[in-house]
Amino acid sequence: MKVARIHQHGGPEALVYEDAPEPKIKANQCLIRVKACALNHLDLFVRAGIPGLKFPMPHVLGSDIAGEVVEVGELCERVKPGWRVLLSPGLSCRQCEQCLLGQDNLCRRFTMFGYAVDGGNTELLAAPEYSVIQIPDDLSFEDAAAAPLVFLTAWHMLMARAKLQPGEDVLVLAASSGVGQAAIQLAKMFQCRVIATAGGEEKLARARELGADHTIDHYAQDISAEVKRITAKRGVDVVVEHVGIATWPKSLESLAPAGRLVTCGATTGYDAKVDLRFLFSEQWSLLGSFMGTMGELHQVLKFVFRKQLRPVIDRVYSLSELRAAHERLERKQQFGKIVVRP
Repeated sequence: MKVARIHQHGGPEALVYEDAPEPKIKANQCLIRVKACALNHLDLFVRAGIPGLKFPMPHVLGSDIAGEVVEVGELCERVKPGWRVLLSPGLSCRQCEQCLLGQDNLCRRFTMFGYAVDGGNTELLAAPEYSVIQIPDDLSFEDAAAAPLVFLTAWHMLMARAKLQPGEDVLVLAASSGVGQAAIQLAKMFQCRVIATAGGEEKLARARELGADHTIDHYAQDISAEVKRITAKRGVDVVVEHVGIATWPKSLESLAPAGRLVTCGATTGYDAKVDLRFLFSEQWSLLGSFMGTMGELHQVLKFVFRKQLRPVIDRVYSLSELRAAHERLERKQQFGKIVVRP
């Protein structure tokens, strides 16, 4: 089979498109013929190397995977060959206390496809049966691959961590990102007023098409000043942050009294500062968020399958063009998910 993988960390040139042996499935696994795999910033981080972490080499990237079931192991009872499916990006032990409590993203062995185990930048992939989710016939493989990680992440951020309430004001940073687009749609589904940031008028217009009520060019405008203008100096109830130090100070300044900032990433850097005087006097809540639970994935996918939430695809590449796909994501040229097809 064909696969695109890394043998060492580095830039896009580290990606090698080559032949590899077909995987052998275990009794509790399914063999998936990958039809589409969406990129995430995690792919860039793992490809470049994460300080303090070692990855098995050669390594296959790709966390968001959709395809067809080719074969099932002898212990599989639910999944059937021929199903059109997507895979849960997160993997856990399914046996520890956190997993049994339904909090599998807190499992000490929690990982993701394309991280500690091989991912979806391949033609065939072995996956545990529990990770396989059947998709409707009218959902394309590209849309199915573009949905899981970002909608799960945004759902966990807004619903589980920030406890979003209908009608609240929400600031979404980086609307052109997958999480940004998912957060805009989710907040609008709950009748919230959404302020979204992006770089350039083209991306701002796309954010408005997704439902953003107000937009801010974060390269040309002062984010917090615009938020205060829009909200009559009050600020927003919830900030969806994942950019990092480039926007962190303005995100904090945009919070209303008792506002909640929830963050799932630090793309531009992690060494953020907080003035504790404002934290306690304004009674802010600063919340970390990482992925989401399997139950939450099933919850949010109901809305995707009903077309109430829609994945946004920027561009589709062939697997042999994975380097070009990484370069586009790295240059922040995309609006939506970049997808590769074997």
